[in-house]
Amino acid sequence: MDTRQRILLAAMELFWSKGYGSTSIADVLARSQANSGSLYHVFPGKQDLLIGVLEAYRDGIDDMLLAPAWRGVADPIARVFALLASYRRALLETECVYGCPIGSLALELHEPDPPVRELLAENFRRWTAAVRGCLEAAGPRLPADVDLQGLAEFILTAMEGGVMQARTHRDVAYFDRSIAALRRHVDLLTSEAERAATAVV
Repeated sequence: MDTRQRILLAAMELFWSKGYGSTSIADVLARSQANSGSLYHVFPGKQDLLIGVLEAYRDGIDDMLLAPAWRGVADPIARVFALLASYRRALLETECVYGCPIGSLALELHEPDPPVRELLAENFRRWTAAVRGCLEAAGPRLPADVDLQGLAEFILTAMEGGVMQARTHRDVAYFDRSIAALRRHVDLLTSEAERAATAVV
């Protein structure tokens, strides 16, 4: 692993566990075992490091998030809930300390500079696009008039809100209730599509 990668991984861990504002360059240097000259050579300032982290999340969404969650899951709707289940596992493994890294940064950085805000938005867009791809793959199992983009964004909102409440209350039941309500909504949509298909026949 090269120095840049070590620094990025250290920053990703620290921004997640401590927050961006509470993480110092000294923290990153200690965690990565890099020297300051090496760090400032690749990341001239702390915001450059944040941009590098957000780019790493953006470019790594398949390998870091989607592929592990979807391993062995072929059904497109099941994939949506398998992805959500991966967040639940993270909550359980951390006793509800886990927070979605992008969601946490978006909440912490109230007035991010345009490059940072755009990368936060791009991370959300890629997550939403992956979920929308699952919904599109479901085809006629969903009603023809469903706004797939809106539904994908709603799923992201349910996940982020469920994670935030579970962290706040230190209770995964808050996440579970959000996802259960979402599943009921999706089940109602699939039932509606089935009724419509039967009526046509």
